[in-house]
Amino acid sequence: MPPGRSLLRQIFRRRARPAAVGCAAATVHQVCEALVPLAIGLAVDRAVDQPFLSAVVVAVVGVLLLFAVLAGSAAYGYWLLDVTCLREAHHLRVTSAETLMRVDDARPGRATGEWMAVLTSDARAASEVIRVVGLVVSASVGLLVSAVVLLGIDVLLGVGVLVVLPFLVVGMDRLGPWIERRSHARQQTGGLAAGAAAEFVAGMRPLRGFGGVPEAVRRYRGVSRQSLDASVGAASAGSVATAAGLLATGVLLVGTAAAGAAMAVNGRISIGELITVVAMASFLADPVRNIAAAVQQAAVSRASAARIEGIGGASGAGPASDAAPADADLVLIGAGAGTGSGTVGPIDLTVGAGEMVGVTAVDPRQSDAVAGLLDGSVTPVAGAVRWGGTELADLDRAAVRSRILAEPHAVHLLGGTLTEVLDTGRGTDPGTLAAALRAAQTADVVALPGAGAGADVGRLLDDAVQDHGTDLSGGQRQRVALARALAAEPPVLVLRDPLSAVDAVTEDAAAQGIRTLRAHPWFRTVVVTSSPLVLARCDRVVFVAADGAATVGTHADLRDRPDYAAAVLR
Repeated sequence: MPPGRSLLRQIFRRRARPAAVGCAAATVHQVCEALVPLAIGLAVDRAVDQPFLSAVVVAVVGVLLLFAVLAGSAAYGYWLLDVTCLREAHHLRVTSAETLMRVDDARPGRATGEWMAVLTSDARAASEVIRVVGLVVSASVGLLVSAVVLLGIDVLLGVGVLVVLPFLVVGMDRLGPWIERRSHARQQTGGLAAGAAAEFVAGMRPLRGFGGVPEAVRRYRGVSRQSLDASVGAASAGSVATAAGLLATGVLLVGTAAAGAAMAVNGRISIGELITVVAMASFLADPVRNIAAAVQQAAVSRASAARIEGIGGASGAGPASDAAPADADLVLIGAGAGTGSGTVGPIDLTVGAGEMVGVTAVDPRQSDAVAGLLDGSVTPVAGAVRWGGTELADLDRAAVRSRILAEPHAVHLLGGTLTEVLDTGRGTDPGTLAAALRAAQTADVVALPGAGAGADVGRLLDDAVQDHGTDLSGGQRQRVALARALAAEPPVLVLRDPLSAVDAVTEDAAAQGIRTLRAHPWFRTVVVTSSPLVLARCDRVVFVAADGAATVGTHADLRDRPDYAAAVLR
């Protein structure tokens, strides 16, 4: 099945009822519009044949009633289609964002800004397929009614229109694949440009620090130029489709009007019928234009749906097994992982009850690979990763994510107050939160009372914070994020450089706080870091050398190795 078709079918199944009702109302509107020329022609013939005021009044009232039905059905039908499209776009944004946050392999190598473009413009464009169907169905029925009316006036004239219309519609449809390719390229390059812009803005400080702004500008200009070229190409394709629709309607209008005028001169049709033919030819431009616009939008919707499927497709194949028990050991058996520049492993390691294991390497990518093996975000290329005796990859993803918390190095603080920022979403009680804040050494950020662990700390956390905690220092943001992770109390916690922006004294105290708080039979902790202070607090350390070979030992044992000392001592 071509990319995007499956998602479009799901959209129609979800919105079948409102889409059908809106489509029916839009069809009534088009039928009434198609009957307007006939009503006007009949009114003229009636006035000519029966020149009485009552006959004229009846004809005018009939036309007005037709317009009332026309306007009412149009208002309701197109309103319902608009609402349905907006609701579906919202649904696509929410479900896709949820998948992105839950499933690691749902985001294969795309930047955050690019995913933002997918969740906004692509979600809206994909939902527009509902309106496309309404346009096509209503326009097709309108054309059919027009052809029937013309057949009733003159068989030859009606047959001519019926023969020409399919060619026009098929010709419009032939433009669809070409427009789809151009639209896909435009959306793809636009997402890349948005992603590059987001990355450059986020990294502006380090770019200025090492003088990388000119190179960043050069790269952004490159992707921006590609986006511009693709947008121009897509706009050109859309213009061609619009021009083709106008040309087709113009030819149809001129041909039908000329044929009707010739028949009226020869006496084959009446004056009223001539008015109907000319007005009908003018009306035919509307449904043909609608079909041309629908073909163009359908191509855009298919391209957008294909990009959205890149998110949702990864979440469809869910494993059958539940997660391991909360107190189960996490075991690496000869496990290896690829880093892009080589392979890490094999690693034999058991993260036991209450243990705190450090991970460090010569190359940071190697450390990330080992951490990925432990949190399930990296598939082993050799060996196995087991939790509670079951392969980690065979466990239910949602259950694993609820029990293995992988806290990234990049800090994201969401909320307007400290209470909201520290919300774990797991119903953490105030005593647990207070203990986590103390362990993370946040006394300079959150003022905790000297009472016991069960104290109510909620009322002390109502201070406002700026968006993403920008009014806090880097070290303060790190410690608040660390406290939030500790307060969640996950059975397995994987931390990536959680204390890289704090001073040595605070770092040592926080490392001891992590070890003490997580020294529980239900907890297992992994810390990816190159800090000797943190590694010294770990029960064991996994060190990956430059060649990918992994060694497990204590910090005291490993520091005699020159490569380990060079990697961690400072």
